[in-house]
Amino acid sequence: MTPHLWTRRDVVKTGLAAAGAALVPFPPSPAGKVVLFQGDSITDSGRDRASADPNRAGALGSGYPLLVTSAELAAHPTSGLKFYNRGISGNKIPDLEQRWATDTLALKPDVLSILIGVNDYWHTKTNGYTGTVADYENGFVALLKATRAALPAVKLVVIEPFVLRCGAVDASWFPEFDERRAAAARVARQVNATFIPMHSVFSDMAARTSPEYWAADGVHPTPAGHGLIAERWRRAARLP
Repeated sequence: MTPHLWTRRDVVKTGLAAAGAALVPFPPSPAGKVVLFQGDSITDSGRDRASADPNRAGALGSGYPLLVTSAELAAHPTSGLKFYNRGISGNKIPDLEQRWATDTLALKPDVLSILIGVNDYWHTKTNGYTGTVADYENGFVALLKATRAALPAVKLVVIEPFVLRCGAVDASWFPEFDERRAAAARVARQVNATFIPMHSVFSDMAARTSPEYWAADGVHPTPAGHGLIAERWRRAARLP
């Protein structure tokens, strides 16, 4: 075959076409859905609480909220999605209740993801907290029912509280921690929330590797653990 003989005109036309393509921007982002992550230290993940803007790396922390946000924004660059993280380390259901109006309802999320429950049990062992399984369940369902009343169209995502048997977690955590996991599942059913069974997922993965690989202290995920939460969250939530 005879090779194409490039002329000056060919070169100029090709260069102009490439330059034009490079200058074509993505279309302006619409006012997309607001996604809010709520919870305790697992969600907090060292976020910068002084930064309130959406989609900022520091404001999202270093855990699964950042990983979800990064993947979703890359996958949907014109969606206008806005991600916020309002998790606070050490929180229990009563703590969420106290800050719910400002840290949740005021943001008017279209998707609200909540992971809460580890401290509701852990603090009964270490901090003198006296909350029961019933207190956890009743407070949790009341919180999400109030959210539905204020934001009827909100999509709720409940992540099952989880621990792995290593570090701070030993046999004494059970069976009560399992009762709190079951309570979270009942809450999700009552408010028609998407439920992500992360304890079961982690338990299965730990059986193939080691618990420490996913959560070195039994509670707080490693990078691999946060990656696993993010993957399951994206699969379940199906944004945008």
